[in-house]
Formats: sequence, C-alpha cells, structure tokens
Amino acid sequence: MATDPLLSSQGRLLEPMEGVVDYRGRPASRSASGGWSSVLFIIGVEIAERFAYYGVSANLISFLTGPLNESTATAAASVNVWSGVASMLPLLGAFVADSYMGRYRTIVVASLLYILSLGMLTFSAALPSLHPPDCGVDAGDTSSSCPPSALKVAIFYFSLYLMAVAQGGHKPCVQAFGADQFDENDPQESVARSAFFNWWYFGLCFGTLATVTILNYIQDNLGWALGFGIPCAVMLCALALLLMGTTTYRFYPFKEQSPFARTAKALTAVARNRWSDSSERQEAVNAEHLAEAKGLLELFPIWATCLFYAVVFAQWSTLFTKQGSTMDRRIGSKFVVPPAALQSFISVSIIAFIPIYDRILVPAARKFSKLPSGITMLQRIGAGMVISLLSMAIAAAVEMKRLRTAREFGLVDQPKAMIPMSLWWLVPQYVLTGIADVFTMVGLQEFFYDQVPEALRSLGLAFYLSIFGVGSFISGFLISVIDKTTRKGGDSWFSNNLNRAHLDYFYLLLAGLSAVELLLFVYFARAYVYQKKASGVLQP
Repeated sequence: MATDPLLSSQGRLLEPMEGVVDYRGRPASRSASGGWSSVLFIIGVEIAERFAYYGVSANLISFLTGPLNESTATAAASVNVWSGVASMLPLLGAFVADSYMGRYRTIVVASLLYILSLGMLTFSAALPSLHPPDCGVDAGDTSSSCPPSALKVAIFYFSLYLMAVAQGGHKPCVQAFGADQFDENDPQESVARSAFFNWWYFGLCFGTLATVTILNYIQDNLGWALGFGIPCAVMLCALALLLMGTTTYRFYPFKEQSPFARTAKALTAVARNRWSDSSERQEAVNAEHLAEAKGLLELFPIWATCLFYAVVFAQWSTLFTKQGSTMDRRIGSKFVVPPAALQSFISVSIIAFIPIYDRILVPAARKFSKLPSGITMLQRIGAGMVISLLSMAIAAAVEMKRLRTAREFGLVDQPKAMIPMSLWWLVPQYVLTGIADVFTMVGLQEFFYDQVPEALRSLGLAFYLSIFGVGSFISGFLISVIDKTTRKGGDSWFSNNLNRAHLDYFYLLLAGLSAVELLLFVYFARAYVYQKKASGVLQP
C-alpha cells in the first residue's frame, strides 16, 4: 500500500528528534522547535550584540587618541591588544559552555556581563569627578598638556576588558546556538543551515552599520557618555529578546563525559601513537574519539594560514580610521562625516553583496560543481583572501596619493589641517574589505562549525575567532616594532603627524605578507580532506 506523502511529512515533523530537547527537557519535535522561527530571535540578539561591541571598538582609537591622550602608535597597539584578548577569550567561553553551562545559559550570563561593563563605561564618561582635571584649557581639549586622571583611565580599561570577557562568552555560543536550530541530518534543514551562515552575517552587519553611521556620530558630537549608554540599553533589549524565544529553541543535553576531557584524552593518545606502534595504546581510546582528535589537528594548518588575513582585518578599525580623519569628509555645506563612520562602507558592501552571493553566485556555481554550497568552504575562504590582498594594495596607493597631496599643498607640517582630498578615495578599500569578508569570514564560520565534533561546535567557532585574536596581537606587535625601528631613523611610519608617517609602506608590507600566506593556504587547502558530508555532491 502506498504511503501518503503528506501524512509521511506530517509524521516526520511531529516525531521527536533524537538527542534534542525543548526548554522543559522533553524530547523536541521538528514542528514545534528550531528552524527559522527560533533563529530570528537569535539573529536579533546578535545584531544587538554587534551594535554594542562595535559601539565601543569601531571608534575606540578616537577615544584613546582624544580623551585619553594616547599617541597614534600606542592607541593602535592598545586597540589591537584589546581586540586580540576579546577574540581569544571565546576559547574560554566555549570551554565553559560545552563542558558546564551550555550555550543558552552562557549567553545569558555573558549578556549580563555586557550590560555591567557598558554601564561602567557610561559611568566613567558621565561622572564629573572622573573627567580630566582642570588644567587651564578649554573643555574638550585633548592636548598632552591636559592628561586624564589615573582613576578615569583605570575604570575605563577595567570596563573595557570586562566587556572583552562578556564577548568571550557571547560570541562563540550565539552563532553555534543559532546553527543548532537546524538538523544537519535532514536534507531540507541542512540546506537552510548553509544559508543561515550567509544571512547571519547579513543581519549582524545591520548592527555594525547602525553603529558606525549613528552611534559614532553621537560619540564625536554629543558626548561619550551617551555614546556608551545607548549600547548598554541595546544589550538590555537583547537579553529580553533572547528570553522571549526560550520556548521555541532546541537544546542539546550534555554527554556523560566532558567533550573537552574526551578530546584531550584522544589528542594525548594521538601524540603517543606517533612514538609507539603499540596496539594496546591505540585501543586505549575509542577509535571515534581518535578520529575526532586527528580531525582537530588537521584544522591547524588552515587556522595558521589565515592569520595575516586577520592582521589586514585589524586595520580598518584603526589605521583606516586615522587615515580618513585627515581627509575632506564634508557632505554638503555643514555635515562632516565622523572618521569611524567611514566603516559603514564595509557594512553596506556586505549587505549588498550577500544576496548577490546567495541568490546568484551560489546557484550559478552549483550547476557546475554539483555542490549544495556552490563552491567548497575552503575555496570560499581563499577567494576572500585574494580580495583582501587587493584591498591592501589599493589602500597603499590611496595613502601615497594622500601624502603627495599634503606635500603639494604645503600641509606636511600641519597635522590638524584637512587634506583637500575627498573621503570617496577611501571607498574602494572599504568596499573590497566588505566583499572579502563575505567570502572569508562567512567561510571560516561555516568551516570551523562544520568540521569539528558536534559536542565541540562552540569550540569550533571560538577556534575561528582566535584567528582574529592572534591576528590582532601580530598587528600590534608589528606596529610596535616598526614604530620603534623607524623612529630611530627619523619619522616613524606611524607618526602622530600622519603627513610625515608612512602608512603606505605598512600597507604594502601587509599586501606582501598576504601574498605569501595565500600561497601557503592554497597548498594546505588542496591537501585537506573534509570530515563531514557538508561538502558532498548533489545527486542529479
């Protein structure tokens, strides 16, 4: 007797899912949990969190070189160190989530820490007694003759690093929790999960865009207290939104053994087996766990060969912003674009390109490759690295033009003078950075989520984020070393007077290092064997 397809489909939707529970701990059904209805809550939380994070980080160099009176090189290095710590702490957050608290509870706690840290930043900026001491200059003067109080600096940096801790718990869990709402073993939900990574990045770019176009203007023109207070209020709303969706989520119960402990045991066995052929030692650890551990080790070359992409990524929130601050940013007769708002070109290009990628490029590529995703995850990452290299070469050319213009108009020794060169010169490097992110950033997110064991997916996304943490540290190290070295022979490449600096040399150096990295990436990507079926071929 033939089975009614409609009844079969309804039965599949109502049937409890294996190993998945709802918020009450009962077996979850496919129809009553997960999917896009749950993901929309989670994407909303991520948009709010990115708004809050970039509400601080995108304009941080302006605060450090302004109210805190740090030099350009010191401020850029400080931002890179903080960004590095913020991107490395997700490894700790993933460990806590996957071993003890679960992703949902970790997100809740991280949101509370976010609210506390942003509240403290607002407090430090608003309390009159913590403002820089009166030293006989006009309010708002940021010259070195009027340094901020030590207490203000201490509270600011404590709050800043508390925010990094909050981001460390929030970032690896929210995206993994969102992807968990799709069943990779279901054909329809598997395709939806692949699209989820594209639209996830599309959504969070709206948060970034709102930050750099609205919030940075408020910070530069209406005050830092309001500029930090708004992200605090937004994170309160994000926490409320997360809690509202609780009844719709899918949850994965803990295994009997911590996935970290299991994987550490397996990695130890793998290391020992390199020095011994003992079958007894091989059998000491479950073969499946050994395969998982070996799979994690095979991810390391891909991780390492993406580090200089992360170094390039670190520049748009630091040196790109300082570069733009010297140029003609007027639109009309009165409005002046805040330097950090130039980063909106990145978000706009991402928002514009993701639909093109998802709806045009992927279907076109799918016809030739027969892959559900059009191209493999590693091909996507590599394509973004090529575009990133090109963005650095263009940034160097634009900076050469800016320095030449400063010389032609006799403005070399006038660091605060506006260079008669339109902000539109910077648009290509920002747009290419955004397009590169659509390929590489989204590709890395999907790759490190897909290629790790199911129980370690928070770790996989933390592993991806650590690329940008280490990349920020490398960027800060390079800037510090180059600054000290070039200062001995005259003007530093990162002189406070950017008209005597040489950001163009630094950009060219990064372009060269990116080219070497790309060659290494291609070598290791060609040798990589995918661990899961996500890159399988579509059947005709």
